[in-house]
Amino acid sequence: MRCNQCRPLPEEVARAADLLGRRWALAILWAAAEAGAVRFNEFKQTLEGIPPRTLAARLNELEEAGVLERQVLDSRPPRVEYRLTEAGRRLRYVIEALSAYAASAG
Repeated sequence: MRCNQCRPLPEEVARAADLLGRRWALAILWAAAEAGAVRFNEFKQTLEGIPPRTLAARLNELEEAGVLERQVLDSRPPRVEYRLTEAGRRLRYVIEALSAYAASAG
């Protein structure tokens, strides 16, 4: 088969790759998968070197994409936690596959 006969990459795959390929996105998802509920400052401590503005932007993007949910807890002071949605939990398999590929590719 010649490449000019190949089907184009499905748009939803391209969108997912764009989202996951953004700096810090995979690390945020991995931290949420490992810890369950994570607060903003916990992400900052876990992900050394992430600028707060970048963290806030990625959290918003991942929430808008439906892979993270933001929950405001009724406490004094109010607390916000982030956790994976069902779609986000399914991404763990993708991240694990990427990890296995990276390990085998050396």
